[in-house]
Order: sequence, then structure tokens, then C-alpha cells
Amino acid sequence: MLLRVRVALPDKPGSLAQVTKALGEAGADITQVIVLDRGEGMAVDDITIFSPQSTPRQALLKSLQSVEDVTVEGIWTTREAPGTYPELEVLKYITTAGDRALTTLIDSLPVLFSADWAATAAEHGVVYASWRAPQDLRLPDVTPSRPTAMTLEGDLHVIYAPLPPLALTLLLARSEGPAFHRIEVHRLTRILEIFLSLPATERSVARQLRK
Repeated sequence: MLLRVRVALPDKPGSLAQVTKALGEAGADITQVIVLDRGEGMAVDDITIFSPQSTPRQALLKSLQSVEDVTVEGIWTTREAPGTYPELEVLKYITTAGDRALTTLIDSLPVLFSADWAATAAEHGVVYASWRAPQDLRLPDVTPSRPTAMTLEGDLHVIYAPLPPLALTLLLARSEGPAFHRIEVHRLTRILEIFLSLPATERSVARQLRK
């Protein structure tokens, strides 16, 4: 199975090699490494690994915790194929999706961000939600002025984003793993900017609101 591992480690030669060695010793095959942050002598990396079903996450965690000065921020499942540019594929599909542009975006975001579900809502309630979204979905009380990462009750990590041109808000949620990193927030912001500029966007929203 594919897993995403987020670690904070010293930003110096050899640190990442120790992490990859620890993962290898635990039976994991590393497929991708993304540097999320660097500064003040530390780095934050997202590492995508393939781990056999027989290897418990606790074994991965224990092996990583044996590496000096390394902090494990989270280990969680992912469906994002490493080495690809999935947002480009999604945006390509959206441009030809016509009235389904909004639903295509919402269904795709959990895969793009290794999250659980996504939903969009108007004043009257939820307009559309991906299949893992809870039935009794409640949005945060205050809508931020720009996409913002926050942690809600029950340790639910979300990015809450306004879509002012459409009078909608968007919620992307992850129940396992770490809080959304500022790089993930920036990535979602850019995707939404492109989505809002597409001719089919308003038409797809109008179709959902008529339902």
C-alpha cells in the first residue's frame, strides 16, 4: 500500500540518508521525496513509500524514531501516484467536463492532497461532497478571507477556502496524518485560482444549485 510519511529532520548532509535507511530496514520502498520546508537548520519532507500490507505502521514509526533528531509528524495513506503531476491531469479533465466541472474538482481533491474528502457549500448548505464526506457535515462558523489550514474538533485537519465569485466555500479534510502544511495550502490556492478562471466553472455551479 502507498503511504505518505512526513518527517522533520536536520538540514545537513546525511540526515535524509539515515531516514531512508530506517525506512528500508522496516521493509518500505521509497518512491518519492518532496521537501516542504527548510530553515533554521531543519527541513520538513514528505516521503511517499510503498509498504507491504504485512508491515504495520508502528514498525515504520519505531524505525524512524530510532534516528537521532528526527521527528515523525505523521504516517497516513495516499492515493496520489508518485512521480506524476496529477493536478495537471485533473485541470485538463475539468476544462472538458462542462457542467460537471465542480463535481470533478471536488471528487479529485482528496486524491491530490492525500485527504479523506472534500465538499463545497453555499448559504443554504452543502452543494456537493465527495463520497467519503460525513452525512452530518458541519462547516466552521467563520469563513476565512483566503484558503486557511485549521484543525477542527476531533483532530480533523482541514483547509477551508472561500470561493467569492461563486458565493461558495470549500472544505478539504484529512482525519489521519498531520495538519495541512502551508505548501499544501498554497498548492490548493493555485488550483482554485485556475478553476475559477475557467469558462465552465459558473455553469457547473449553476447546475448543482438547481438540483
